[in-house]
Amino acid sequence: MTAMARLEATSELQSRLSSLSFSSFPGITSKQCDSGPPGRLHSTNLSESFTQSSNQANMNETKEGTAHLSKGNEEAPTELALGEGGENNSSAGSCQPSAEIKEATQMPPLPPPTTWTSAAVKELKAKLRTEKDSVVTVYRGDIMTVHVPTVPEAKRVCWEFATDGYDIGFGIYFDCTPVTSRSITVHISESSDDEDEEEELEGPLSNEDVEKGSKSNTNSNLAEILPVYRQDSHLSVQGGSHDFPGEGTYLLKFDNSYSLWRNKTLYYRVYYSA
Repeated sequence: MTAMARLEATSELQSRLSSLSFSSFPGITSKQCDSGPPGRLHSTNLSESFTQSSNQANMNETKEGTAHLSKGNEEAPTELALGEGGENNSSAGSCQPSAEIKEATQMPPLPPPTTWTSAAVKELKAKLRTEKDSVVTVYRGDIMTVHVPTVPEAKRVCWEFATDGYDIGFGIYFDCTPVTSRSITVHISESSDDEDEEEELEGPLSNEDVEKGSKSNTNSNLAEILPVYRQDSHLSVQGGSHDFPGEGTYLLKFDNSYSLWRNKTLYYRVYYSA
């Protein structure tokens, strides 16, 4: 057979094959052929199943994460509330003793004293010269403090004083510590920063200019009634009174700490009034 004959035979065979239909083969239906090859269908089903499974797993993980996050958010306020409660309890526990201490040591409000002056300097000096311990010398750099306890039979404390030649600082404080002695006592200190044991009880007086008034003390039981100011006690009698604010001890300070050279002769008296 020649090449030409082979080519013609091949063309004829192709024409016959192309003209064939599914009805020429009894075991095959168009429905089965439309379904496609079994292997391809199986592969496609596995891919879709895997994709669906992956998507489902991702959705489940997302739901679980969302639920966990929601649960965490729900628990977070509870923990915060507990934390705030703990802080409040701790704060309340730490503040309560301070409040109690503050109430225990809080001074009652003290009214200002009643003060007055008199020109009868000579008369007062003449009278006090006849009384014991009513004329004293306050040396340069010293502070003399007169401790006057409150007494049940009186309602107020009164004072009068004068000096020779020069002025002197004067101020009043009140110590609310319970009274242990009714005696009026005098204490001398060489400076406001170097008090003896009794002066430590009342608290140190600041080393400020007496002309501007002293700023007061570290003792929480000590209240200032009248700051220490320089008084013209050499020109007029300086007097005054103060009603008892309660049980305690008055501290009348005669301050000559600002004087470097001059001692001061002081005439004074302290008494009670009903």
